[in-house]
Amino acid sequence: MGRSNLTRPSEFILLGLSSRPEDQKPLFAVFLPIYLITVIGNLLIILAIRSDTRLQTPMYFFLSILSFVDICYVTVIIPKMLVNFLSETKVISYGECLTQMYFFIAFGNTDSYLLAAMAIDRFVAICYPFHYITIMNHRRCVLLLIISFCIPHLHSLLHILLTNQLTFCASNVIHHFFCDDQPVLKLSCSSHFVKEITVMTEGLAVIMTPFSCIIISYLRILITVLKIPSAAGKHKAFSTCGSHLTVVTLFYGSISYVYFQPLSNYTVKDRIATIIYTILTPMLNPFIYSLRNKDMKQGLTKLMHQVKCQ
Repeated sequence: MGRSNLTRPSEFILLGLSSRPEDQKPLFAVFLPIYLITVIGNLLIILAIRSDTRLQTPMYFFLSILSFVDICYVTVIIPKMLVNFLSETKVISYGECLTQMYFFIAFGNTDSYLLAAMAIDRFVAICYPFHYITIMNHRRCVLLLIISFCIPHLHSLLHILLTNQLTFCASNVIHHFFCDDQPVLKLSCSSHFVKEITVMTEGLAVIMTPFSCIIISYLRILITVLKIPSAAGKHKAFSTCGSHLTVVTLFYGSISYVYFQPLSNYTVKDRIATIIYTILTPMLNPFIYSLRNKDMKQGLTKLMHQVKCQ
């Protein structure tokens, strides 16, 4: 595309993970199974929790919602990526690009708020076990769920409205495998000072709020567990948090690497890091929560037995 300014380009070209034609089919063969494993794995988690009365607790309620959001999260990205692997043009319309960006930001932030809700649940379960049922009642769980969806979607809407005000020029090639905020901003020739300030203020507040909840919850958990006299009691308390901590580390570690840096520093390495929290983490979540959780293993075994008996 030429260097004439385009307030609203009709389409973008997604460069993808590689621009070499010989890489496209092997990449398709890699990411199609990843997508299927992610969807099936998270769907099994949801069905196991819904079918087992022992898993009808706040912890597993939030886990089932997290699995649902993870399915939505990867579906926003991978199907279009798979189509582009087999297409020569690799185009995405302007409207489709903004829509993809909206749901990517919304579902990604919903994930972080759900992880915070799960951390709060573990904090109450370990620090206030005798008041757990009273504190984590149905009303409070629904309130946490509403917050987990409303704030991310409002945050995402703000960013899309600001992006829609930008003028694009020079190129319509997005050096990424989906319409992420940073690569799209790099194509803009108008001032995006307001957008960057918003990212570093409102965006930072939205991201740091759930992260702060997680940190504070686990500090309180650590203090409480260290007071437990027996080693067996300490191990049991920590074992209930292991899966959640693993997912939090993967999710926030990769996000911090990609986004907490200047826009000018965004490189191909960040595309690889993005794969971790957009694709690999949702795929690994079912394995992490099922392999390290005795109740979840039993729930999945019961589900499989019910399926075989039908």
